[in-house]
Amino acid sequence: MSTILPIRTYGDPVLREPARPVEAITPELLEFIENLYATMHISQGVGLAAQQVGSTQAVCVIEIPEDYDVEEGDGTRLNPEVPLSLTLVNPIIVEVSQDTCSMEEGCLSFPDIRGSVKRHWAVVVEHLGLDGNPQKTELKGFFARAAQHELDHLAGDLFIDHFSHVKKLAVRSKLKRLQTETRDHLTTL
Repeated sequence: MSTILPIRTYGDPVLREPARPVEAITPELLEFIENLYATMHISQGVGLAAQQVGSTQAVCVIEIPEDYDVEEGDGTRLNPEVPLSLTLVNPIIVEVSQDTCSMEEGCLSFPDIRGSVKRHWAVVVEHLGLDGNPQKTELKGFFARAAQHELDHLAGDLFIDHFSHVKKLAVRSKLKRLQTETRDHLTTL
């Protein structure tokens, strides 16, 4: 039985903490990963990093709908060798494409805030598999975007850090309100 974990919102200091590498794939880690998926599903997200639920383990999960992973025109999958549900443990981006793409993003830690973020169109990620063995996974398109977003979280970086100066000004009052609500909530715990 999975546990739904509370999602940390902007203003919670844990969102700015860099992740610590996972030492080993343990039953506790596997349970935590199951809880990450359950929390992501109930929140209707496509990715979730450990910091977003208050942990500093280097773990994130991504699950994208199949129609987000198709080649324009012919409808074939961009990442046919990658399962649509992907767990990344101790991930590091080791290669990026020269091609970039700007697209509007949202984040479960920033309810009601969206903005355009420029990301690499393809990345190669080295990570641990759930069997404890090193793996290398190439991701393209939306899958690559989601991975970059989640790996930013693991580094303590947030998608708003990629916003243009004008966009940051446009969402400043929303961010201040969210930050205040989060800090008020943290002081009552």
